[in-house]
Amino acid sequence: MLLVLLSIIFYTSFAYSLHREDFIKLLSLVFGLFFLCFKLIQFQKWNFKFLLGTGIIFRLVFLLAEPNLSQDFYRFIWDGELIVHLKNPYLYLPNVLIEQKDLAIANAQELYNGMGDLSPKFYSNYPPLNQLIFALSALLGGKTILGSVIVMRIVIILADIGIVYFGRKLLKNLNRSPHLIFWYFLNPLVLIELTGNLHFEGVMLFFFIWSLYLLSVNQWKSSAIVYALSIMVKLVPILFLPLFLTHFKFKKSILFYTIIGTTMVVLLLPFYSPEFYANYSKTISLWFSNFEFNAGIYNGIKQIATAYDAKPWELINTYGKITPLVTISIVLLFTFLSKNKNLNTLISSMLFVLSIYYFISPTVHPWYVIFLILVTIFTHYRYSLLWSAAVFLSYWAYSQPDFKEHLGLLAIEYIAVFGFLIYELIILRNKKPIFCKN
Repeated sequence: MLLVLLSIIFYTSFAYSLHREDFIKLLSLVFGLFFLCFKLIQFQKWNFKFLLGTGIIFRLVFLLAEPNLSQDFYRFIWDGELIVHLKNPYLYLPNVLIEQKDLAIANAQELYNGMGDLSPKFYSNYPPLNQLIFALSALLGGKTILGSVIVMRIVIILADIGIVYFGRKLLKNLNRSPHLIFWYFLNPLVLIELTGNLHFEGVMLFFFIWSLYLLSVNQWKSSAIVYALSIMVKLVPILFLPLFLTHFKFKKSILFYTIIGTTMVVLLLPFYSPEFYANYSKTISLWFSNFEFNAGIYNGIKQIATAYDAKPWELINTYGKITPLVTISIVLLFTFLSKNKNLNTLISSMLFVLSIYYFISPTVHPWYVIFLILVTIFTHYRYSLLWSAAVFLSYWAYSQPDFKEHLGLLAIEYIAVFGFLIYELIILRNKKPIFCKN
C-alpha cells in the first residue's frame, strides 16, 4: 500500500504540477515511478485484482488533467468538431478554416493556438476509426476542451483494461505467465503517454491483441476484422501484414487479407472524396522525409554525413526515401526466413520487424515504444522494457527553447537499448533464435 501511495503522489505531481521544460523533475518522477512499478509487480505479481485495481487508480489520477507533454490533443478535438459539423477532416486545413468568420467549431481559436505552428499547416493524418473517437469526444464533451479530454481519456482507459483482459488470455494460450501483462498495464510510459497525454496507441493495441487472441483460438475470420480495426486507429500494424502470408497457407492468407481490406474500405467510405488520397499520402510522406526526433541509426549517419559537408535537409529527404525500401526488405526477410506458422514465432517476428523499423526511423516519439512493450511480453525478450524508461531522455529537447536535442543523452539511450538487445540475443540464441523452427 505504501508503494501504491507513493506512486499516486508521483503521478499526481506529474499530471498537475509538471511543466515539460523541467527536465530534471520529469526524469526524477519517471525513474521513481519505474522503480515503484518494478517493486509492485515483484511483490504482488500473482495478485491480479490488486494490480488491476492499482493500475486503474493510477489512470484515474490523470482524469481531470490537461496533457502536459504533448499538444496533439488540440488537433484531436479540432478534427472531432469538424466531423460533428459534417466536415471531412481530411479535406480542410486548420490555418485556412480559422480565417472563416462563421466557423462553428467550439473553442476554435483556443484549439488552433494550442496546436502550435506545425499541425495547422497539414491535413489530418489520423485514420477513420480514430477520427470517430475524436468525434465522440467532441459530441459528449459539453463543448469544453476539458470535457472532450475526459471522454478521450475514458476511452483510452477502457482500451487498456481490454488489453489486460485479452492479453492475459493470450499469455495463457501461449503457455506464459499471465502476470506479465502488468509490465504493460503498470508501465509508467504507458500511463503517462496514453492516459496522461492522450495518444491512441492503447486503442490500436486493444484491437491488435484481441486479434492475436482470436488467432490463438483459430477464429481467423473474426481476427481479420478486428485486425483491420487496429489499422484504422493507427497504421502501424500494416507493417506485419506480409508475415501472415507464411502464418497461413496461401489461399487462407488471401482470404485473411481480403477480409481486412474489405473492413478497411467500409470504414474509409464515409470519409472518401477525390482529394482524400492525395491529401492523406502527402501528410504521411512528411513523416519520412521532413521530421526527425529521437532517432537512433539516423543520427549516427547524420553525424558522419555532415562531417563530410552533407546538407542536413537534403540528407533527411534522401534518407526518407530509402527508409521505406529498407523496411519492406526487412519485413520480407522475416516473412520468408522465419517460421511464422507458429504463433510464438509470428509474434517474435513482429517484435523484431517493429524494432528495426524504429531503430532506422528518423522519428521515434516516446509513445511509439509502447507497441514494443506490449509485444515483448509475449516473447523471451525484454530490451523494450528498458527502452520504455530510457526513451524519456529524449524529452531533454522539450526543455530547450529551440527544441534542440542532446546527442549525448540520445547516445546513452540507444547504447543501453542496443547493448541489452545484443546481450539478450547472445544469452537466448540457443533457446529462441530470431529465426526459430516450430
